Amino acid sequence: MFKKILIANRGEIALRIIRACKELGVKTVVVYSEADRYSLPVKFADEAVCIGPPSPSRSYLYIPAIISAAQVTNVDAIHPGYGFLAENATFAEICEASGFVFIGPKPESISRMGNKSVAKETMQKAGVPVIPGSNGVVQSLEDALAIAEDIGYPIIIKASAGGGGRGMRVVRDKDELVKSFSVAKAEAGSFFGSTDVYIEKLVGKSRHIEVQVLGDKYGNIIHLNERECSLQRRHQKLIEEAPSPIVTPELRNKMGEAAIKGAKAVDYIGPGTIEFLVDDELNFYFMEMNTRIQVEHPVTEESLCIDLIKEQIRIAAGEKLSLSMENPKFHAIECRIIAEDPNNDFRPTPGKITSLHFPGGHGVRVDSHIYQEYVVPSYYDSLLAKLITWGKTREEAISKMKRALEEFVIEGVSSTIPFHLKMMSNPDFLAGNIDTKYLERVDWRTI
Repeated sequence: MFKKILIANRGEIALRIIRACKELGVKTVVVYSEADRYSLPVKFADEAVCIGPPSPSRSYLYIPAIISAAQVTNVDAIHPGYGFLAENATFAEICEASGFVFIGPKPESISRMGNKSVAKETMQKAGVPVIPGSNGVVQSLEDALAIAEDIGYPIIIKASAGGGGRGMRVVRDKDELVKSFSVAKAEAGSFFGSTDVYIEKLVGKSRHIEVQVLGDKYGNIIHLNERECSLQRRHQKLIEEAPSPIVTPELRNKMGEAAIKGAKAVDYIGPGTIEFLVDDELNFYFMEMNTRIQVEHPVTEESLCIDLIKEQIRIAAGEKLSLSMENPKFHAIECRIIAEDPNNDFRPTPGKITSLHFPGGHGVRVDSHIYQEYVVPSYYDSLLAKLITWGKTREEAISKMKRALEEFVIEGVSSTIPFHLKMMSNPDFLAGNIDTKYLERVDWRTI
């Protein structure tokens, strides 16, 4: 086991990793920007190193400063958390070249899954169902028109280097494709540094369901069931749960087997997620692979009574998998509590938290880095907390979530708590009758 780990991240995930390390008897170093000088990760880590000003490009994304902090503090390994450099293959390579274990998959695995067209080709060869579309990058408008004619409209143009719900453009007919193709390539180049795009058939009413996989350095790979992530706003997840209310044991086995095939195809190490679109007839198609721990990993943990972060660290240290595949023990739900005003088109609301009370009780978990008088900065993701509840049934988990949300007090900044409270009484949500476009079709305040 490692003696000391550097955490190259901030906020709730940094605190989550610190807690796992303490339970494993591992010392921690956290890096921080000037904006996070008074953050809880800085307070609770064994050591803390300031690596730059608030701007992410000059701190949490500045690799030389992170490596220097690791060298000065003499750590054994670096944990990237999620976001920032977590899926940066170059960072993983530099960590290893500098003598530090990168707590994540191999750089080659990150690279192959980070390029969406390569990822799709890899999954096709592995026998994983994929959405009909182009075989790799589409080079010209003429090729795009021919592919669209073959698979039928509507289609979606995706940036090969995109991810996280960004870099996508829906096209519904030939004229729109002619107008959109060059624009989509330019946007891809501007946002992701590569103009490569590929095309997929737009699956109609669909659900976003992902499978948690876990692999060790000895070729052992398992899946840990699925998470339902369909309730989204502009492709950003708001509520997740495990298991999915629509997944049958037969479908769970099929998706799990497909996810394992995909993970084996890239010799995957550590926790990762294979994301699928599932249509009305329960056909599933590969979307992408996230080569890191997910924001929503707690719902898998609470549905199975496991600790994914500790397992991730053990695997990186060279231990064999200690977990095994089993059906969910409980139903777990996670609400992302974000510093946004849901009554004002979810506009970000940075500022000082003047009053705070976390909910508690049996079956309630809060993963958060905030405290009373904490100032929510405008430089980073506006996630304030992850509220997770679990019960023997979905109904029990929802009941606990509603009660916990009613106890959750955040004053000084607006948050998404009112939205989540409304959804916990929403007839469609209660019936599991949702899809990825649900919030585009309905006004959540009126249901």
